[in-house]
Amino acid sequence: MNPYRLDRTAFTIQTFAASAHQRAYWLTRSPRERLAAAWYLICSAYNLDRSKPQRLDRTAFDMRKQNV
Repeated sequence: MNPYRLDRTAFTIQTFAASAHQRAYWLTRSPRERLAAAWYLICSAYNLDRSKPQRLDRTAFDMRKQNV
């Protein structure tokens, strides 16, 4: 049930014109479709569950009162 599929044989060295064509293709897509594709790539790269949003790790941030 994967709406996106990566064709690993499709990778080639591109010219600037071909790269501009790819950009033009994604600009014809709606912002919702572009974000969905980006979210899919992020989840694939970091092995995240796409259906469950990730929680913010609050231990990475420390709030201190500033002395002004």
